[in-house]
Amino acid sequence: MAAAKGPKTPVDPNAAGPMLRYQSNLPHLPVPKLEETLPKYLSTVKPLLSDAEYKHTENAVKQFVTSGMAENLQQRLVAKASNPSVLNWIDDWWLDSAYLGYREPVVINVSYFYLYKDDKVRKLPAKRAAAVTTGALEFKNQVVSNNLEPEYAKGEPLCMDRYKYMFSNCRIPTKPSDTNAMYDPIQNTHIIVIRKNKFYVVDTVHNGRQLTTGELEYQFQRVYDAAGFTKGVGLGAFTGDNRDDWTDNRELLLAAHPENKKLLEKIESASFVVCLDDFEPVTRDESCRACWHGDGRNRFFDKPLQFIIYDNGKAGFMGEHAMMDGTSTCRLNEYVCDVVAKTAVSDVQVNNGLPAPSELQFHINAQIDQAIKDAGARFDQLIANHELTVLAFQGYGKNLIKKFKTSPDGFVQMVIQLAYYKMFGTLRPTYESGQTRKFQLGRTETSRTVSQDAIDFVKAFESTTLTNEQKIAAFRKAVKTQGAYMGQCVNGHGVDRHLFGLKKSLKGDEAVPAIFQDPAYSYSSHWYLSTSQLSSEYFDGYGWGQVVPDGFGVAYMIKNNGLNFNVASVKDLEVHGKKYINGTYHFKQCLEDAANELGELLKSEVKPQAKL
Repeated sequence: MAAAKGPKTPVDPNAAGPMLRYQSNLPHLPVPKLEETLPKYLSTVKPLLSDAEYKHTENAVKQFVTSGMAENLQQRLVAKASNPSVLNWIDDWWLDSAYLGYREPVVINVSYFYLYKDDKVRKLPAKRAAAVTTGALEFKNQVVSNNLEPEYAKGEPLCMDRYKYMFSNCRIPTKPSDTNAMYDPIQNTHIIVIRKNKFYVVDTVHNGRQLTTGELEYQFQRVYDAAGFTKGVGLGAFTGDNRDDWTDNRELLLAAHPENKKLLEKIESASFVVCLDDFEPVTRDESCRACWHGDGRNRFFDKPLQFIIYDNGKAGFMGEHAMMDGTSTCRLNEYVCDVVAKTAVSDVQVNNGLPAPSELQFHINAQIDQAIKDAGARFDQLIANHELTVLAFQGYGKNLIKKFKTSPDGFVQMVIQLAYYKMFGTLRPTYESGQTRKFQLGRTETSRTVSQDAIDFVKAFESTTLTNEQKIAAFRKAVKTQGAYMGQCVNGHGVDRHLFGLKKSLKGDEAVPAIFQDPAYSYSSHWYLSTSQLSSEYFDGYGWGQVVPDGFGVAYMIKNNGLNFNVASVKDLEVHGKKYINGTYHFKQCLEDAANELGELLKSEVKPQAKL
């Protein structure tokens, strides 16, 4: 039997460890050719525009080319990409434009969450917190030692660079753009535990030895006891505020007392945060909302990793998005859940030799106290303006979709398009996240789901005259087009990042070309549907907010025997002048109807299994 072939990417013998053994030999993100991107761009906007609007856009693209500006910007972009010191031509621009330069609150707008399935044997919150922490520390040890096995896609390794931002890392509010602080993850072995809005330092190492799960449970119980029943001032509310406001308030905090800087650094340098919430969510919607934002005080939203444990033993995770995308933290959280599921329950270990968790006693004056209250009030208003609901669809999942001989992701994308068409009678610009981690420092590219084939499919599906065979043929054509575009995206050949790079290559005194001022340019990237898939059998929820006020954020999981859709939007959103009372829930219903109906249609093609 022939040995399995390894990756084509060469191994770097001088790599810092197994995790990074392919890193320096990963390809660089390509700069697509203009003659590839511009026609492709036109093909993506055409289904969205009237004939007159499309003609206008076509002229703007022609002018971009004939003026010579397109070629000038392309040469600048190619020059940047060719610079030996530049590992990824979009990296610095994207980090600032999409994340660090963004000034609205990270909660709702940027951060994301996972909700874990219930743990049937660890119902005490301190016990579950300890088990989750042990799993996270095991993962940390693999990352810090560079021993974590790389991830692969189609047999080739993915970029592992961003794992360095996972532990002992923090976003820092500054103007005009935030910065990122990295601390030594080996030296900083402490975690921050938040209970009743109070911050406690718990060291996970004592006398050179990592605490056992039983000892961690003892330390968590000490935090519960120390925090008591009274709430702290809620300093965490600052981190859920507008970034400029948080920048100003952080300066106030630092100026109030010299010790406050050291206390903040304790949080910023911590391995991660564990939030012990005094809430007991019951429904899936309640649990997901609690992970999405909580009460805004018992958090520190600038940390990339926050594990959340509720008083009834439910648990989840919240991630800050700036330095890492969800694929990395999904792997972390799957690992944590897997370790917990496969490890026997440990008894609490009382060890009075361990230092008691110490509360960070910030020096708060009247001005800061009022600023905290104001930030909290703004947060409460932000939350009140938003809605979230979950469709946990149990009709079928990946196992059946594969019998339909179709891509599970393409299938679900068409469910989402069909649902939107059912609710609005039209299709509008849709973002699906495609990962470009096959390239050094690669992150994401936009896969534009709406095509003429997608429009033809939803219209065919809702037709009362077409046959099932015609509807299925339209579906398969739409899925094929969606998959082909996604394939181009993961290879760095979408249109959105290339056009972004061309626009960023403009010099300050140069006129903005007509292509970027054309209404179709902004409209075609106004994501009425912002969608992304991360799937885990260990999760009961995964989600984040919409990216435009008249759109939905739709995070979905494709499980073996079910589909999970997290729908988030502005409460009673208004779309093109029409207000949709309970619109979030209406779209959830449309998703359920679309999933049921599309499943029924394709089942008509599947031959029944012979009965024994």
